[in-house]
Amino acid sequence: MNEYNNKVAYEKAKKRVEREKGFYSHLTVYLIINIALLLINSDFFDEGFNNWLDWNLYTTPFLWGIGLLFHGLSVFTKIPVFGSKWEERKIEEFMNDDNF
Repeated sequence: MNEYNNKVAYEKAKKRVEREKGFYSHLTVYLIINIALLLINSDFFDEGFNNWLDWNLYTTPFLWGIGLLFHGLSVFTKIPVFGSKWEERKIEEFMNDDNF
């Protein structure tokens, strides 16, 4: 039974590492893409720092940042709506369903 517990703990840890890795990949892509978009859309290479106050430059980073925030919250905090307990309840629900 101890071997089974170790295997379950290993699988949970592996899943957690994959989720964190996914978040850090998302963060890296967010930073690279948005820095590139800011430099390109602000005409930085032609006009320097003249267009940095244009609000259109910040819509994509802001909205994508909200998505990134929720991704980070789902990885690093316990959200009761879609947490691991919810997953376990749904799995049991589907396993007990006769039509599944």
